[in-house]
Amino acid sequence: MKRARSPRPISAIQALVALFSVACQPIEDPSLTPPPEERFDAAAPSARNLGHDPLKNVFWGDLHIHTSHSYDAYTFGVRALPDDAYVFARGGTIQHALGYPIRARRPLDFAAVTDHAEYLGVARSLAKASALQGESATPLAEIMRSGNRLRITFNFLKTTLSSMGSVDTREETFGAADRQVSAQAWHDIVSAAARHDDPGRFTTFVGYEWTSMPSEENLHRNVIYKSERTPSRPFSSRDSDNPEDLWRALDDQRAQGMEMISIPHNANVSNGRMYARKKFDGSPLDAAYAVARMKNEPISEILQVKGQSETHPILSSEDEFSSFELFDEVMSTESIPSEPRGSYARDALRAGLEMSAGHGWNPYRFGFIGSSDSHNASSSVEEDDFHGKLPMIDGSAGLRLGETILLPKDQLRSLKWGAAGLAAAWAEENTRVSLFDALRRKETYATSGPRITVRFFGGWNFEPGLVEEPEFIARAYASGVPMGGELPRPPEPSAPHFAVFALKDPLAANLDRVQIVKGWVDSQGRSHERIFDVAASDGRVAAPGSHRVVPVGNSVDVESASYTNTIGAAQLAAVWRDPDFDPEREAFWYVRVLEIPTPRWSTHDALLLGISAPEPSTIQERAITSAIWYQPSAKDPAVSPTSPPRVEE
Repeated sequence: MKRARSPRPISAIQALVALFSVACQPIEDPSLTPPPEERFDAAAPSARNLGHDPLKNVFWGDLHIHTSHSYDAYTFGVRALPDDAYVFARGGTIQHALGYPIRARRPLDFAAVTDHAEYLGVARSLAKASALQGESATPLAEIMRSGNRLRITFNFLKTTLSSMGSVDTREETFGAADRQVSAQAWHDIVSAAARHDDPGRFTTFVGYEWTSMPSEENLHRNVIYKSERTPSRPFSSRDSDNPEDLWRALDDQRAQGMEMISIPHNANVSNGRMYARKKFDGSPLDAAYAVARMKNEPISEILQVKGQSETHPILSSEDEFSSFELFDEVMSTESIPSEPRGSYARDALRAGLEMSAGHGWNPYRFGFIGSSDSHNASSSVEEDDFHGKLPMIDGSAGLRLGETILLPKDQLRSLKWGAAGLAAAWAEENTRVSLFDALRRKETYATSGPRITVRFFGGWNFEPGLVEEPEFIARAYASGVPMGGELPRPPEPSAPHFAVFALKDPLAANLDRVQIVKGWVDSQGRSHERIFDVAASDGRVAAPGSHRVVPVGNSVDVESASYTNTIGAAQLAAVWRDPDFDPEREAFWYVRVLEIPTPRWSTHDALLLGISAPEPSTIQERAITSAIWYQPSAKDPAVSPTSPPRVEE
């Protein structure tokens, strides 16, 4: 009798062939069934027009949306254009790349299409034979011409996923960049923004993504323009992958009458390079670098689909909420851990304090926003209506949870992606000028998706009952500074007071607590951090000698993917005095507002598919404000001007 042969190990490419052979069969996935027609037949919600208010209103937006002009979005099946992105942002219905209609529950107030500047429009143009006249067709072009999205995705995985950031690999795949094609795509982006900008009701910003990724370390930025005055083409990482060269290019554009900012994102997967203690070329930081960075990058995007960049448990071991939506591997196929130091905003703010104390300059004094990084011309930020980031990878519940594909669950990057986030800006009116100025002065905050309203002010003489007074906002502006501002030197020895007011999203969960995160430097120029629970729901107060309250509880029923607002509060407010303030030491304070636990998107998907929910099954959504800073007017002689900041080895 013959012995059965041992099965030969299959290669990764063979596995992918098998995967997509199966994937070509009809997909049995309930999430691909269109929702009830009446939801999509209803008229889009009317855009609100709040008029001009000197005390400012909060406006909600997404400054990170991709369409089919991005090479990766098109490759993964997206066909939507900038017009579609703005239709969705304004509350209308568009078609998801997998064929079903998508529509947000509420329109946004502002948005920007930020397609990748690299090979802008090229992948889309390769699908048209007319774009290839006079050029040799690449294998990818032949596949794209076939119109088979699964074959396109397979080819992309086979040839480019392992080195998305490599210019050489992209050039081998797409051929030499066609400047005429990219110019046409850029014109479409600029024109769509002009068509949909509706001052007072809906604001569009012209923008793009600069996609530098040396050694697969994420240094991406979104460049957002203040007005219709924009360059003839974007400055891309094909021009240079050094952020300092990007800033120089933006300075050249300012000399031509343009104004813009650059917004870093996904520092969490930068392997410590986004907020490094040295320059791109490895040389020491200096005052000129600090000035250039702060002129160009006043805010950072810290909440989005690919995880949060606020902090990490290794950096903030005493922060019980630091493990929220962790995505801490570089964007490669090897799942290499990303170095935490230099990859998170709180660590960067602390490093900036140390540099200021030791050298007199600070490159990391930035504010916060959130945005989605959707690659489907939409903002998918609702846990119970999540439609993913890259359609052919996570466009359905079955794809997201690995029930429709054959890849091992531990290789499903989509399980670590989140339904996030949004940018909130306090501005006088819904116009480009007013909103851009809010971004520039950092009167902004990030949320993981819910529209939690947060006011945050610092001052020297706030009374305990200030937040309960009808004139709270006017008085706070008159005698203090808002989020993003700087406290002046106190008129007399005193400790700062901080007034915070948080209101739940009317369509979302109650609030658990309000926290103030403080960072400061000691007499040796070393930074520290501490978290204070300054307001909590359900009568919870911190025990004597403690700054923290007990957990709020959990009303989530995982099996039914539901929760109740029987715990938590609709609003929380406090005036808090810093008990450890030293007027001779630099410091910052920012607010973090937490909701009560609710079901995560993966729990909703599991219910739809009839399977057990993966962990984590719940999420505590949040809002994180820009900081308020304090800097003494005179340096303490105990801090040597030559004492170094924390330096990476």
